[in-house]
Amino acid sequence: MTETYEVVVVGGGTAGLSAALVLGRARRRTLVVDAGEPRNAPAAHLQGYLTRDGMPPAAFLAEGRREVEGYGVEIVRDQAVDVVRDGTGEFDVTLESGRAVHARRLIVTTGLADELPAVPGVAERFGRDVLHCPYCHGWEVRDEAFGVLATTPMSVHQALMVTQWSKDVTLFLHTVAEDELGDEDLRRLAAAGGAVVPGEVAELVVDADRLTGVRLADGSTHARSALFVAPRAVPRTGLLERLGAELTETPFGSYPVIDPTGLTSVPGVWAAGNAAGFAEQVVNAASGGYRAAATLNGELLFTDLDAAVARGR
Repeated sequence: MTETYEVVVVGGGTAGLSAALVLGRARRRTLVVDAGEPRNAPAAHLQGYLTRDGMPPAAFLAEGRREVEGYGVEIVRDQAVDVVRDGTGEFDVTLESGRAVHARRLIVTTGLADELPAVPGVAERFGRDVLHCPYCHGWEVRDEAFGVLATTPMSVHQALMVTQWSKDVTLFLHTVAEDELGDEDLRRLAAAGGAVVPGEVAELVVDADRLTGVRLADGSTHARSALFVAPRAVPRTGLLERLGAELTETPFGSYPVIDPTGLTSVPGVWAAGNAAGFAEQVVNAASGGYRAAATLNGELLFTDLDAAVARGR
């Protein structure tokens, strides 16, 4: 038997829970489908979120689920594997468990996955002393010896950014050729006191469960205590693609074309969080989920009111 909800939120991270909180408070029958794969799971703490700075991500999400369920929202640990738009413009969603649900509207907050370079030690230490975002973790490692592992020529910009938090920055070119970097960026890095080291990185050096260095393929080792790397972003847009949502290509992957409220090109489908863009931090994801839910609620309200007026005629 197919259960019917006014809104199904696909994704139980910050954006999805924020949307569900608004919908629950608006008395909408809402289901959150949570696959349990938050992007920030490797991090010990989240930073930069006012009043929640330093809170463990798992504790943050647990508190969010508690708040949302207090308003009658149902949260299920499952994964949406298919969605189709029916003849009325509403949606049938199939879950991995086999459960089928019907939704008048959808909010997709499925986020993205980070693909890390295949250097021994990088994946194991990601979120600890192998980092991505200086705004998230730069303060915690300030003034330490930074390394930046190049994955593309754009990695020089990451090296330039992190000089705000340390004056001891080394850009390891790894598989990037130095002549692929712009002269202006190299001059900027030199002006900031940064160094450039050519040669492929073979592995990270770890001692007593702490990063202590970066070892190159030639056997040389450079002492570093924090390493920044830009993962390859893989947006989880499968459901949006099934619905025929328009996507736009960016340097960080393909994301849905959305209006300022998060509405996609598919009527009745909103996107928020990292499902809508690469640079959505936790605080941005919460805002995006809130905005999408508030807009969706108003759209449903006036759709129903207009229908009632039509019936009265």
